[in-house]
Amino acid sequence: MSEPRHDPHETHMREAIRLAVENVESGRGGPFGAVIVKDGRTIARGANLVTATHDPTAHAEIVAIRLACEALQSFQLTGCTVYCSCEPCPMCLGALYWARPEAIVYACTKEDAAAIDFDDAFIYTELALAPEHRGIPTRQLLRDEARIAFERWRTSSGRVEY
Repeated sequence: MSEPRHDPHETHMREAIRLAVENVESGRGGPFGAVIVKDGRTIARGANLVTATHDPTAHAEIVAIRLACEALQSFQLTGCTVYCSCEPCPMCLGALYWARPEAIVYACTKEDAAAIDFDDAFIYTELALAPEHRGIPTRQLLRDEARIAFERWRTSSGRVEY
């Protein structure tokens, strides 16, 4: 009789789920965990710390991205897989795309999150609107002055592409 095969993806996902459960039970934050793995080795772990740190960007994925990039001394997660206890929200998905991991694997869906009042549908709706029609008043100001920084970037010999 052969031994059951060990699935490393399930192992890493269980770690992300454990972080989410532990985070709730400790009272530190929301029910979200993330693990970033490269070459089979865990590079970073994160849990939702929004309320604990008074930082609306301290989602599990963002915490893990920051720690992983520091550990790798890179602003990209080349060759990494990110395991999330829940489908990433729009902010985290954007950050993950900027970080460019090899893959994203998630457990719960955004619908599961919405069912417990973590509903991001309004953000997706807002992103599709023209800025002047969004719920938060948004307007453009001093574009020509700001474009100077873009021109300097375009001609800079020291810029690092990303």
